Amino acid sequence: MALTLLSGPAEEPVTVAEAKAHLRLDGSAEDILVASLILTSRLHVEAALGLALITQDWRLTLDAWPEGGIVKFPLRPIQGITSVVVKDAAGTPITVSSGTYLLDGAAMSPRLIARDGGWPAPGLRAGGIEIAFEAGIGDEAEDVPQPIRHAILLLVAHWYEHRDPLEIGSPAAAIPPAVSELLRPYREVSL
Repeated sequence: MALTLLSGPAEEPVTVAEAKAHLRLDGSAEDILVASLILTSRLHVEAALGLALITQDWRLTLDAWPEGGIVKFPLRPIQGITSVVVKDAAGTPITVSSGTYLLDGAAMSPRLIARDGGWPAPGLRAGGIEIAFEAGIGDEAEDVPQPIRHAILLLVAHWYEHRDPLEIGSPAAAIPPAVSELLRPYREVSL
């Protein structure tokens, strides 16, 4: 299984101006640094939560259909399916009709379900199935819950203050506990 970002979000959940206000920065000398810290913080939060914050386009590539015909997505929430393509033995893509599957995209573990329990078999042994989809909480920064946006600001501030190269696992590299607490309600819980 491979997950490929096709196009990232049109905007970040936090603006440079919001981050600079949080950092109490004046002027524009460090705008590029602040913008990169926002991007890095968003990516960190998304990876930690398995969540897409602002609408993004992705492709999930599979070698074979899972047992039972249910495809589980490694990212949530799924807004919609752009296409499901199965490649024949010659590598020619064949689009699967949207009437043959059902998306449960808002679930904590989003899934794509074949309506009749079966999918057309790919003709290739590797990468014969491609599912293009949109993921994200919403299209705009205001759609992202405020605690997540605040956690991003705290991460920006943390990384702004700790610019030295650090060894991963060292106490100085630790994420501030307040960030983890703000994100706790949005974590997927396994039982």
